[in-house]
Amino acid sequence: FQLYGYCYQDTNDIPDTLTTITELGSPLEMIQLLQTSWEDRFRICLSLVRLLHYLAHSPLGSVTLLDFRPRQFVIVDGELKVTDLDDASIEESSCTSNSDCFMEFPARNFTLPCSVEGRCQSMNEKRNLYNAYRFFFTYLLPHSAPSSLRPLLDKIVNATGNHNKHGNDKYFLFCPSPSVNSEFTQKCVKSANTKYRRVPEAFIPDENYRCWPSYHHKGCLLSVFDVNEAIEICDSYSQCKAFVLTNQTTWTGRQLVFFKMASNHIMPDPDKITYVKVTD
Repeated sequence: FQLYGYCYQDTNDIPDTLTTITELGSPLEMIQLLQTSWEDRFRICLSLVRLLHYLAHSPLGSVTLLDFRPRQFVIVDGELKVTDLDDASIEESSCTSNSDCFMEFPARNFTLPCSVEGRCQSMNEKRNLYNAYRFFFTYLLPHSAPSSLRPLLDKIVNATGNHNKHGNDKYFLFCPSPSVNSEFTQKCVKSANTKYRRVPEAFIPDENYRCWPSYHHKGCLLSVFDVNEAIEICDSYSQCKAFVLTNQTTWTGRQLVFFKMASNHIMPDPDKITYVKVTD
């Protein structure tokens, strides 16, 4: 979380008080997140992995968030950030045997090894990781994911849910994010038989219909890799009769496209290209 300033106050009225000024974020609402595109949800999970890696290797040592729940996080420019550090701890649990390193969760339990130094090995890190799995990954990653990525996503979810069987590779499962983005953006698109007429520098201001998931709540605005994918999407909707390529892209570089249910009113627009379905 970005810290802009802080003030330490120690008076008779307010002893030992630290006030911080941080960046403003939006409260995390899981239901709203599930209604966003998979691409945006993957970005949130990716930022969470970066946070987990930092907590495991912070300058203070391994840090655990004892109250690791969605309400402790906010969204800032599409990235997930922790906002409440009151329950952060750097203390690793002491132990005399493995039975002392027992972690209990609602769905399953884990027993970690007790080190020769008398500390439960990586308990802070593994507590964070499993909480990330049960509160975030299991909901945000598989839901409406591209079919070509589901085997990799299943591997990620299973690795975080069974982290006691995996070493430090749990973070590196997310490291091929460029290849994930590449596979997502360059997925194979079948050649469409439907013909479309290209109208350069044109836009259809109305004729919207709603689809899911959409980047626009009053219309059907989706991301595509190229025109072929846009054609495939339009052909898959019975109400789609045209689509408009914009000059806007998502964080992975995919182009945003408006899908329309008619093309009766076309307006000039130098930044857009319209494709109209040709009917026999």
